[in-house]
Amino acid sequence: MKKVDIFKKLRSSGLRPTKQRVEIAKFLFEREKTFHFTVESLENQLAKKSTCKFALATIYNTIHAFKKAGHLSEVDVRGKKTYFDTNITNHHHFYDGETSELIDIDSSEVVIQKIPKAPNGKKIKNVEVFINLKN
Repeated sequence: MKKVDIFKKLRSSGLRPTKQRVEIAKFLFEREKTFHFTVESLENQLAKKSTCKFALATIYNTIHAFKKAGHLSEVDVRGKKTYFDTNITNHHHFYDGETSELIDIDSSEVVIQKIPKAPNGKKIKNVEVFINLKN
């Protein structure tokens, strides 16, 4: 299991380390693999795994504080759902619409040969490949 300074993550996000926030942070960051989730799916998983009671507002506010501090990235699935990702590096995703699963694609697996020029007055922030899957 990955060792993370949970209290440092909470403090750098402007959050006081309450029991619930510590549990949320441990659930998100003390793991080997990248974790993708919606606020609702996280609420369900926390309810199954923890003895703490979590208000949806606490989960929502904690997640957004982590995102604002740069500990999570946000992945919008074409206006359908908003996922959060513990992998904050630039990378690509598969999305399985039938299972609602978001899966990382290693950046070395994708080769982009040409990128169009950004519109006047704009700069390209990053490039993400998003591949929809179906059975």
